[in-house]
Amino acid sequence: MENKFDLGIIGGGPAGYSAAIRACQKGLKTVLFEKDCIGGVCLNRGCIPTKTILHCTDFYKNLKKAEKFGITISDKAYDYDKIFNRKNDVVLKIQKSLTKLVQSYGVQIVTGEAKLCAADSIEAGGNIYQCNNIILATGSRPVQVKGMECDGEFILNSNQVLELSSLPDNILVVGSGAIGTEWARIFAALEKNATVIELAQNLLPLADIDVSKRLERLFKKDKIKFYTGTKIEKIENKTVTLSNGQVLNPDMILCAIGREPVLPDGIEFEKDDRFIKVDANFQTNYKNIFAVGDLNGKLQLAHSAVHQAIGVIDYIAEGKPVHFNPARVPSVIYGNPEIAWVGQTEEMLLGKDYNVSNFPVAALGKAMADDEIDGFVKVLSVDDKIVGAHAVSPEASSLIQQFVLMIDNELTTDVILKTFFAHPTYSEAVFESVLGLEGMSLSLPPDK
Repeated sequence: MENKFDLGIIGGGPAGYSAAIRACQKGLKTVLFEKDCIGGVCLNRGCIPTKTILHCTDFYKNLKKAEKFGITISDKAYDYDKIFNRKNDVVLKIQKSLTKLVQSYGVQIVTGEAKLCAADSIEAGGNIYQCNNIILATGSRPVQVKGMECDGEFILNSNQVLELSSLPDNILVVGSGAIGTEWARIFAALEKNATVIELAQNLLPLADIDVSKRLERLFKKDKIKFYTGTKIEKIENKTVTLSNGQVLNPDMILCAIGREPVLPDGIEFEKDDRFIKVDANFQTNYKNIFAVGDLNGKLQLAHSAVHQAIGVIDYIAEGKPVHFNPARVPSVIYGNPEIAWVGQTEEMLLGKDYNVSNFPVAALGKAMADDEIDGFVKVLSVDDKIVGAHAVSPEASSLIQQFVLMIDNELTTDVILKTFFAHPTYSEAVFESVLGLEGMSLSLPPDK
């Protein structure tokens, strides 16, 4: 077989396999290198397995209030070993399906460690592959913190916690970002004692302050203890001393404080701190080598990586500049209720002329019917255009996408309000929150 390709891709995660499919759709002969399993961190050690477990725990949580809906269930119990096995089954099923999908487009998949020999060649398994263009999509791994090195037994990272077929009773979660918050919710739903510590002054420090405050309420409701503005001073003999003087004795520590890039072997690249430096089209200092996804430091989100990959392929194949605005990429925290946001926070707009509307989910008929009344949709506008939206609500992951379209297309509020929103739905909160920018909500009393 002649090992000459239009495109070589190192890494088979969301960025890598999306780039491979798009490249073949554009007529580029493509080879994809993956040392582990297709799907990358997202499928194998991140989004999919965690959300599978979260769905199980949310289901269990809802079972416990079944009688409120007139349903009697005598034995409300869970078996984490079965939850663990279901997680593995889901991941394996998607792995197989995804591999077949990629192969169906004619992508050559090479399993094994890949190394850059030069700017136009990749070595894997003793073979050299000549590639006119190369995309690096090598992803990221959990960061190691000095003094809190993960051993897989007492101190675990986000990869290692997914390998547990049973959970201890007392768990300390370090960090309240997406990973820390989701796992704290899992532990609490499974009736474990969870404590979260966060170095920043608020939970979910990247979120709008109203979201952070609501998460505090949700944590208290779920009996999740938390300390903000706090760090670990010392870990000794499984005893943890915090900077606020608290002494904890957890059975396990989950370190959820971020991820670092996995850099490719072979040649050196210009860096931006720890990450590979790229331009607006995600080109590295080698013009035919591109870096997408977690290793360029733009945003460590799977959907961000996919968008970057599609843009790069269109640039390679057709010369179209990549359209990527990180301020318009939505973020989602899963669990019940979901948390999502896009665009600017109110803190970012302080000192500017802006409007804000905050609509409570409890005012929706759908929320009352579902007994899911804890949450809100908050929207921010400047010059009658939406610049930020923040939701704590059932289906927040879907609601926020409506705001993404509004922001990305710079729709004015009068255009948005011409759109029909079905009743009864949670999407009505989108409609009502936009109405509220002018104090015109139909579901709230007048603001006096």
